[in-house]
Amino acid sequence: MATGDPEGSATERDGGPTALRIVLGSQLRRLREGAEISRADAGYAIRGSESKISRMELGRVGLKERDVSDLLTMYGMTDADARDKFLAMVRRSNAPGWWHRYTDLMPDWFQDYVGLEEAASRILTYETQFVPGLLQTEAYAMAIASHGRPELAGPPVKRRVSLRMQRQKVMFRPGAPRLWAVIDESVLHRPIGGRQVLLDQIEHLLSVTKDGPITLQIVPYQLSGYAAEGPFTMLRFSERDLPDIVYLEHLAGALYLDKREELEVYSRVFDRLTVDAETPDRSRQLLMKIRADL
Repeated sequence: MATGDPEGSATERDGGPTALRIVLGSQLRRLREGAEISRADAGYAIRGSESKISRMELGRVGLKERDVSDLLTMYGMTDADARDKFLAMVRRSNAPGWWHRYTDLMPDWFQDYVGLEEAASRILTYETQFVPGLLQTEAYAMAIASHGRPELAGPPVKRRVSLRMQRQKVMFRPGAPRLWAVIDESVLHRPIGGRQVLLDQIEHLLSVTKDGPITLQIVPYQLSGYAAEGPFTMLRFSERDLPDIVYLEHLAGALYLDKREELEVYSRVFDRLTVDAETPDRSRQLLMKIRADL
């Protein structure tokens, strides 16, 4: 095994993990696994070790542009534009606060939010129109992605749905994040995909909330719309150096918020939502009632 990877060096420790490092590390792992290359072989290629690759992929160390460039070559990323964008992100990952109101203009292959989601220890989400993505059935997700015409769905739509299904695996792996979802009652009466798709979706919600790291609460109609103006997700991380992040989607991309005053606002809003919503047990009873009425 090659030398040159001193444990605990200043370069390795510098700055601690950041959100972008976690995202970049997650993408490097996907590329390596897609190329069917072991961590040991990847480490040898950059004059390092298997443990160095592991720390890079977990976002626990700073990323050297030379190392990443060598790895991208090894993993088969030859497109010049894609490489330039990736390496630009590597440079940006060493600058603090990149995610302040960062517009989501990343290339299609770079699933930045997925990387953050995988790294989170807790996911708090509020939805007003759809069942949260991590809790959707494949048919429900397809109905949304295809704008209600699944029979006309082409390869791009199918890939998006496949990605959503892959994302859900994070909830059932060892050390899975805790998911706390609050949804508006109207979500459960909106016939996305038709009666059977909605019925199957409700069955799925009852199944995944029975046991495990998923909590679901439903805001009843009479309290709908008071606590929050729209959907949002808050990601919380176990690493002390990594701040909570609020993720807000919009038609042209997304916003990532982590300023203390912003986080306090959304934390208070989520607390209010959990108070306004039915308890988890009452929410399951409401799901069963809606199921019986469909």
